[in-house]
Amino acid sequence: MCNDGVLLETNFFDLPLRARGKVRDIYELDGDLLFVATDRISAFDCILGSGIPCKGRVLTQTSLFWFDFLKDLIPSHVVTADLRKYPARLATLNVFLDGRSMIVKKAKMIEVECVARGYLSGSAWKEYQVQGTVCGIKLVPGLRESERLPEPIFTPATKAQTGHDENVSFEQIALTIGAELAARLRDLTLAIYNRAADYAAGRGLILADTKFEFGFIGDELVLADEALTPDSSRYWPADGYKPSGPQPSFDKQYVRDYLETLKWNKRPPAPTLPADVVRKTSEKYQEAYRRLTGKVL
Repeated sequence: MCNDGVLLETNFFDLPLRARGKVRDIYELDGDLLFVATDRISAFDCILGSGIPCKGRVLTQTSLFWFDFLKDLIPSHVVTADLRKYPARLATLNVFLDGRSMIVKKAKMIEVECVARGYLSGSAWKEYQVQGTVCGIKLVPGLRESERLPEPIFTPATKAQTGHDENVSFEQIALTIGAELAARLRDLTLAIYNRAADYAAGRGLILADTKFEFGFIGDELVLADEALTPDSSRYWPADGYKPSGPQPSFDKQYVRDYLETLKWNKRPPAPTLPADVVRKTSEKYQEAYRRLTGKVL
């Protein structure tokens, strides 16, 4: 098992900082971008006071696995994650970059979260209970929480700069980005989900739902940011799967469940996590990677 220390923030002063997200620090690098996945963890749109050891490495290595796995369906924005191919002047940063970084091409991002759902969980379950729909899609009555849907559905969301992304209908997305591109994203999202879900099933995992981000490099549509990680996807162990309630998962639901026991208003400053919650969460992330790839970090 990976036993790295925790990297919460990078400060590569010789490189211009392009953006600092909830997890990734992004730097300008010779016309490309350097992505560095830290061990920060967020919940309820707040970055928590504790990091999760090895989380950044899990996210990076999982994304690289899936980018390669899916390359015949959709190219990615990755240039390289091989430190030997990085500019020589970055060599002094290898201790920070090893396993948790990649150089990527700049892409003109499409401001849509492309979500595929094969099971009824999370916000989809909440909406279904009230309206019988998910993002405006009418579902058959009588479905249970965590139940497999008759077929996977595309449930896009608008990307929010602050606060929660907002679930919207396909028709709304079509009005925003155009019907042709919206249909292309829908079909591609579902094709990727189906292939990934089939693969995960062979590894003893259920891929309940996941989200993707796409962009254009020139005229070429690419898969960008991350792919099918425990941060962007809901993985459940197939053995013991029982619909009618929440399922044990390999994502950060374990952290959310702990936070729900606290008297916290879900606004900054966020609390720190107990050592046992940190350890268990790290183990869950690493176990997801091991199950998916057959490798150990």
